[in-house]
Amino acid sequence: MQTSPTPGRAADRAHAHIREEILQGRLAPGTMLSENDLATTLSMSRTPVRAALTRLQDEGWVTIYPQRGALVRELSEQEVRESADVRHALESAGIQRSDPLRRAHLADQLAENVDEQQRALRRGDFAAFTVLAMRFHRSFVEMSGNRVMLSVYDRLQDQQQLSIVRSSDRITGEPDQVLAEHRTLLDDARRGDWAAFGAHLHEHQARSHGVETGLSAEAARFA
Repeated sequence: MQTSPTPGRAADRAHAHIREEILQGRLAPGTMLSENDLATTLSMSRTPVRAALTRLQDEGWVTIYPQRGALVRELSEQEVRESADVRHALESAGIQRSDPLRRAHLADQLAENVDEQQRALRRGDFAAFTVLAMRFHRSFVEMSGNRVMLSVYDRLQDQQQLSIVRSSDRITGEPDQVLAEHRTLLDDARRGDWAAFGAHLHEHQARSHGVETGLSAEAARFA
């Protein structure tokens, strides 16, 4: 006999579904979510949906308005900038502390990654591009071989993905520019030139995400 999923499992499923829809940009910031509509879509009662929305509010993804629904939050300019600051510091430090053999190995892999990014953008698969771009940037931290740095970086993945989704118009509007900047970063990383990498990463973040990191491009070059 088939049994119904437990409320806890249903809430987990609802949480995972709604969170993924937000991260993929299918539920845009400013969208008001209805418990009834979500319950119908997910073929479950409102109780696990309500539990999932409460959890998402605690995590900062939505704001619940009683009797109205849950509003998908937009990342503030400060949140985007602060997350970009930390990623900039960790990626640049990853190059500065990189082991030459690990750096060369990962750089070879990243060359194919950038080619895959290009193919994803050409076929209009922005979700695939997002995954590839996140993997690309994470690899610069990985070059350090420092597990603590990588753990800190991974805590920013959700905000990083939201920042990329938030910037989809800029990225799809000038894909060749974005890819050229990625290839420049890769060239800097391959040489282990962390000062040039930091300056180019600053410019890349400012152009792609519309934010200025804590260091100016000129200061980053000599940091």
